[in-house]
Amino acid sequence: MLWNTIKTSLHSTLSESEFGLWINPLECRKQDGQALELVGPDRFFCAWVEDRYLSLIRNTAKELGNIDSIQLKVAEIRPMQVASNGSGQLRLPGIASGGARLRSLHPAFTFEQFMVGESNLLAQSACQALATGDSTYGSCLFMNSSTGLGKSHLTQAVVHQVLHSAPSTRLHYLTAQQFSAEMVKGIRSNTMELFSKKYINDCDMLLVEDIHTLTGKNKTQEELNTILDYLLKSGRRVILTSAIAPNKIKGIDDDFRSRMTSGLVTGIESPDYETRARIIRHKLQLHGLVGDDDLVGFMADSLKGDIRRMESAIIGIKAKSRLHNVLPDLSIAKEVIYGLIGCSVEITGESIRDLIGSQFRVSVDDLRSRSRKRSVTFPRQMAMYLTRKFTTQSLADIGSMYNRDHSTVLYAIKTITKDMSRETSIREQVELLCTKLKR
Repeated sequence: MLWNTIKTSLHSTLSESEFGLWINPLECRKQDGQALELVGPDRFFCAWVEDRYLSLIRNTAKELGNIDSIQLKVAEIRPMQVASNGSGQLRLPGIASGGARLRSLHPAFTFEQFMVGESNLLAQSACQALATGDSTYGSCLFMNSSTGLGKSHLTQAVVHQVLHSAPSTRLHYLTAQQFSAEMVKGIRSNTMELFSKKYINDCDMLLVEDIHTLTGKNKTQEELNTILDYLLKSGRRVILTSAIAPNKIKGIDDDFRSRMTSGLVTGIESPDYETRARIIRHKLQLHGLVGDDDLVGFMADSLKGDIRRMESAIIGIKAKSRLHNVLPDLSIAKEVIYGLIGCSVEITGESIRDLIGSQFRVSVDDLRSRSRKRSVTFPRQMAMYLTRKFTTQSLADIGSMYNRDHSTVLYAIKTITKDMSRETSIREQVELLCTKLKR
């Protein structure tokens, strides 16, 4: 009874969508005197509620029932809610059936939690526009990238935004495998007319992930192609994702490939050093950890590509630091990360360029520019010298990284070598950079 009273009060404080998504699914397991125990459907859900709403719940409970303690726990594992139409698609806790049909969403996959950099700016801008109904980038988006670079995060951010700003939108979010399985079920049960109607007549926005998994599934491609044709001609919004660029997906019908890429096609590249460092700082903060520049720099140098590895590394660092009751430091980070990636980090021309950029606070564009300022030429020469020292790249290959020819690289190497013999400060600087590269 008390929890229902608290929920009623929270309902008047929060928006309808926030209450429905994050408060209504909470259940009161027991009330013991001045303590209340609440349960949420999964650990991601509980983590989100604890971060965003638990202080509000505690204050409201204290005002209404003089409750001093509120514990939030994860409910016993149970099957996810399934749409009542028999499609087999998962839906969010607190979302009634009969509206949007969704696969499960990660509560932290929102635009606010997405780190924007040069590698993903276009994809993020296009997704945000589609989520708000802005037609700047058209009504169809195809995103491709290797695993762990943010395709699902951006796609689910669109869903979160639409649910928040326009909850009545008839939105379908699923994987290509789910679409294929649902179609097969429709064929076997002789209900293909209902299947097609759902996506053609009852759909304002369609989001399908992992399109590359439809390789060789001609019937599924044909059906999805027909649906896309109708949706795009009628101005509906469509987002498709793939781990492979559309022109490199084998076993895909040419007409289907053309339809998928009729709008904006953009890839998401691996984040640069600065973006990786911002992601790591952000994730450390979310986990209640504080990392100094050395720790963050080491992690950013070591963990390239898959962002999920950053999350895994941070969880490992958090666990080890708590186990030994010490603050996270570089030694713990090295132990966790070397265990994660299997060995120390390979030194490449790109990693050297990233390190030089972070140490001297110059961008890659500056290093590749024609600038002759000392603040740019010295870091550029240092980068060329270190690349020659630590990699097997040719002078021409090193030069191409900085928009120079091989003679400029040779001159840079000679200059740094001469300066090291004459100036102790430069020799110490080179030794420090070498140490950081070898870590």
